[in-house]
Amino acid sequence: MDSETIEELCKAIITAAAVGGTVVLTPALLAALGFGAGGVAAGSIAAKLMSMFGTGWLIAYLQSIGAAGFGWFGTSVLGASGAAVGNILSSICNITVDVKPDP
Repeated sequence: MDSETIEELCKAIITAAAVGGTVVLTPALLAALGFGAGGVAAGSIAAKLMSMFGTGWLIAYLQSIGAAGFGWFGTSVLGASGAAVGNILSSICNITVDVKPDP
């Protein structure tokens, strides 16, 4: 395998990991914050956010995701955003710097 093929393979792996991580970890993070199927958990970060910001659209949206998960559209958007982040990260990681000693 030449170096260009290896770079493309690494880019694909990083992008796939970012997509999978984003889609899997976002609902887990919301559950850890206290947005669950039974409502906002008492004493959680979600309860503190609710006391600070009320029951505005953001809290209601996060609770909806925590209770029912993402639909097909939300999963697609989340996956696409994870792919974009993974693509950016893999591009940043593939930058090579040539260090030349002082003459």
